Amino acid sequence: MIRIGAHVPSEAPLREAVARGADLVQMFLSNPQSWKAPLPRADAAALRDAPMPVYVHAPYLVNVGSPNNRIRIPSRKILADTLAAAAAIGAAGVIVHGGHVGDDEDRAVGRERWRKALESVELVVPVLLENTAGGGNAILHECDSYGPLWEEIGSFGVGVVIDTCHAWASGEDMSTLIDRVRAATGRIDLVHGNDSRDPHGSNRDRHANLGEGEIPGEVLAAVLRQAGAPIVVETPGEAVEHAADIAWVRERLA
Repeated sequence: MIRIGAHVPSEAPLREAVARGADLVQMFLSNPQSWKAPLPRADAAALRDAPMPVYVHAPYLVNVGSPNNRIRIPSRKILADTLAAAAAIGAAGVIVHGGHVGDDEDRAVGRERWRKALESVELVVPVLLENTAGGGNAILHECDSYGPLWEEIGSFGVGVVIDTCHAWASGEDMSTLIDRVRAATGRIDLVHGNDSRDPHGSNRDRHANLGEGEIPGEVLAAVLRQAGAPIVVETPGEAVEHAADIAWVRERLA
């Protein structure tokens, strides 16, 4: 059975999971727009003992591919801090965006910076790299970029997160998406199952509730089935909306 869950508020994630009928949860351990390290959690033992997987999303600021030392070095530090905090709660993985290189840089430089970043942190929890659509200098803008990146860092045991909204916004051929990524990396560890507010190829990473956006429902459902991996909805709204999106997925995977 494929587990299906949602990104939930971090205050009481297990209670939030119950409210959504979720099989798993994803959460932040710190402010996603801050460099501050996560604080110890009073519910760490409960999260470690939870009957469902708990995934952690790294702060949005993380960009280990940046040419700017004032971004790249703090990115490595907060990634290391987030991995340690994730290990303390028994997290199944830490999701990190692929990041961006400078406007005038080749993305090969970003792949090298990813290798150096992984060499600098203790990988106590799997790092799961997510595709992003915004900006042509994104290291994982096209999902075919996973192959060259994996040649650089695949030996570190990193994993793959495919965001369906981001892939759609990047202009991907959704019918071959999963097969191409799996051929390049040998794995799909997690799917962010999100609809898109914008047309195919828009390069805008704006999520919509399932069945209410621009991705045809049969296309989105086919990608989720082909991936065969745990699914997290990161869609707008709270418990009611997320429960509806989880039900949408379950109905189509049944």
